[in-house]
Amino acid sequence: MLMNGRTASASVGTDAGLLAPTWAGTPAAAEVTDEAWLQAMLDAEVALAQAQFEVGLTPAEALATIASEAHTDRLDLVALAYAARAAANPVVALVTALTEAVAAKDPAASEYVHRGSTSQDILDSAAMLIARRVLTLIATDLERTAAALAALAETHRHTVLAGRTLTQHAVPTTLGLKAAGWLQLVTDARTRVRAVASALPAQLGGAAGTLAAYREYATLDGGAGAYRGEGGVELLAPFAKALGLAEPTLPWHTVRTPIAELGAALQLVTGALGKFALDVQTLSRTEIGEVSEPAAEGRGASSAMPQKRNPALATLIVSAARQVPAYALVLAQCLLAEDERPAGAWHAEWQPLREALRLTGGAAHTAVELAEGLIVHPDRMLANLELTGGAVVTERLAVVLAPVLGKARAKKLLSTASAESATTGRPLNELLSSHPELATGFTPAHLSDLLDPTHYTGASDALIDRALRAYADGNANECENRDRDRDSDKDKGGVVRWAK
Repeated sequence: MLMNGRTASASVGTDAGLLAPTWAGTPAAAEVTDEAWLQAMLDAEVALAQAQFEVGLTPAEALATIASEAHTDRLDLVALAYAARAAANPVVALVTALTEAVAAKDPAASEYVHRGSTSQDILDSAAMLIARRVLTLIATDLERTAAALAALAETHRHTVLAGRTLTQHAVPTTLGLKAAGWLQLVTDARTRVRAVASALPAQLGGAAGTLAAYREYATLDGGAGAYRGEGGVELLAPFAKALGLAEPTLPWHTVRTPIAELGAALQLVTGALGKFALDVQTLSRTEIGEVSEPAAEGRGASSAMPQKRNPALATLIVSAARQVPAYALVLAQCLLAEDERPAGAWHAEWQPLREALRLTGGAAHTAVELAEGLIVHPDRMLANLELTGGAVVTERLAVVLAPVLGKARAKKLLSTASAESATTGRPLNELLSSHPELATGFTPAHLSDLLDPTHYTGASDALIDRALRAYADGNANECENRDRDRDSDKDKGGVVRWAK
């Protein structure tokens, strides 16, 4: 195939993720390559022939021939990519190429390729196949990340550090409670991913969503065997079963909730992981130094500064979290799909969906390593707590002093003392001990105890317990759901990988 005087294969490059280290080399990336998409479309063509065979519309010999030729190595992927420009989608050229390949082996079988179908049936079903495979990978990685964060919450339930609000020290908290928050985000994301993955529907509607051609072919020849059905609707269940997808209620050519739901779920995942990664970035700053990433050869290196060890894992995750919402927005906007097939909205989904899937898959895979290997520095946390000389627990003192001085007076006194401590460097305990309104009622030892940040972590222990119980309950539910899904998948069937 020629383009501008050169063969198509001569002008194509490689997209291995050179500018996308978040997903380069990760399992999710392998599931969304051009080869993977092409094979998924071929799988949809085989599933269509399989469904038509099951209702008596396609001969067994034709199904076997179609399946034997529906492999990427039988087709010129690069030529198909360039040919896709003519029809604005890759399926038209794919059907021509597949039909020719089948005809070369069995001319009669070629009549049953893509029979009654339309491009959107094939590409949408392929997209759902790809999405389900990637979501399965993401869910597995989220499970591992959640397990690591649960262990972190348990191990560090009494590791105290400064809570920060609006970038400043607020009151003490614990790393365990912080990890419990990360855990909650990840388990929420995992639940959403599982729900969306289990409901991804196959697409079958024909030219304008009426199944008319499927019905007409059934009426025309009565099928290759004992035909069962009225033409069209009875194909939905076996087609979905052959792909291992949910059976659609209706064709959803312009009812794009499955795609919008996918985008929203992927955005939730990267947002949840992004919060965790952003906290790691902040806490690993040189001047804070409360956590650090697991070390590995070359990780975090700088091309100019030998001393640097940048938080590379967290950076990859945050990068994905900042990109996926934009792709999800494109997918949501494609809900505005005119007529029975839009000119542009459907086409605009494909690349953003692929990018969102592989970025999210890459972020989830990276989060496992970050969560499982996170290094905690408790001594640095305590040192940072002491930076304000006890001011980090003035909220506690305000509560204790309110019955003695009145709420407003207590707050004013502590604000003044904290400002003086920050200005002069004198310990807050010393300033308060010498204050005439406190000298008689509070001993230095009592004030020292009240100013100890490790004694003011509120209900963090109980909150951690709640998060861990919710996580354990969620795991139990996930096990039940997986068992149910496994049984359901057996009923659904799945893409048959025919021998070459």
